[in-house]
Amino acid sequence: MKQATHPEYREVIYKDVSSDFAFLTRSTAQPKETMIWEDGKEYPVVKVEISSASHPFFTGKEKLLDTQGRIERFRKKYTK
Repeated sequence: MKQATHPEYREVIYKDVSSDFAFLTRSTAQPKETMIWEDGKEYPVVKVEISSASHPFFTGKEKLLDTQGRIERFRKKYTK
């Protein structure tokens, strides 16, 4: 295998800035900032605006659309 063709795969912290939620995973991302994790080691940090802790789908705060009412209005408007 050729050397230096693949990016470095290392442990990285992803931090959700909107909910102050963070998780440690592996990634090829090359962030400049670092942070000390719960285990006392220092890891690079990738800051994200949305994660499973703040996304409406995962938090249960998603907005449900009234599709039944929209369909009935469409049928009422365009039936002859």
